[in-house]
Amino acid sequence: MINAIALLLGCQLLGEIFVRLVGLPVPGPVVGAALLGVGLLVRGRVSQTMDGTARAILSNLSLLFVPAAVGVIEHRELFMEYGFALVAALVVSTVMALTAAALTFRWMAGE
Repeated sequence: MINAIALLLGCQLLGEIFVRLVGLPVPGPVVGAALLGVGLLVRGRVSQTMDGTARAILSNLSLLFVPAAVGVIEHRELFMEYGFALVAALVVSTVMALTAAALTFRWMAGE
């Protein structure tokens, strides 16, 4: 499990280094995930250790939302003041992202 976590963090680090060197307007972890994906495609399979580690991380992913919820509670006055605008922006951006994804899929599928 330690080796798998080291590989995940190493890919994230390489992504961060690449983004900062090249100056891409993309988050480093996204580039790191792409590097990991390419590496797994080249290898042709995912090891049992990496599979188990990924499943363990994903099964506890909801714990990462706790700090965000605490932040909302801690700054409830700001949330009450700007909450409607924030929720409206989230809804509009989600609808726009889903629409763009659907249209891109249809375009790529040739429909």
